[in-house]
Amino acid sequence: MLYSKGLILFSAICLICIQAKGQEGNVEVKQDSLITLLQNFRAANEINPTTARLISLGTKTVDKTRASRVKRKGFRVQVYSGSNRSEAYSMQARFKNQYSDMDTYITYSSPNYRVKVGDFRSRSQANEFMNTIRSQYKSVFVFQEDIWVWE
Repeated sequence: MLYSKGLILFSAICLICIQAKGQEGNVEVKQDSLITLLQNFRAANEINPTTARLISLGTKTVDKTRASRVKRKGFRVQVYSGSNRSEAYSMQARFKNQYSDMDTYITYSSPNYRVKVGDFRSRSQANEFMNTIRSQYKSVFVFQEDIWVWE
């Protein structure tokens, strides 16, 4: 019995030494071309962009009488999340009193109601607004989702 345990232990030590020896040397890394395609796609759709963005010179004014409202990928800031429906609606009303020009949206995903605000085209705009209201609301987060814009 003692002999078989010693033999197993000796075999295990030899195996570890052989594996350690086999791992010495140079490692050659080849980048898959699909990774580059994925990175370019993510940058084009502003999903964790890898390339520098162009600096915006301001937003152009849109004539809403001639424009239509369409869905685009963008960002919203969440100002409330909880299971109390009346609290969600009161938070929406409170926000509307402070920022009447900004749209608010309430969604329900069992068991929580979420109040999200704004239709931001870039994450930096959403983060800037989130930092502005962080002291007024206890749980503010930026989410990427479909937003409504005038075009």
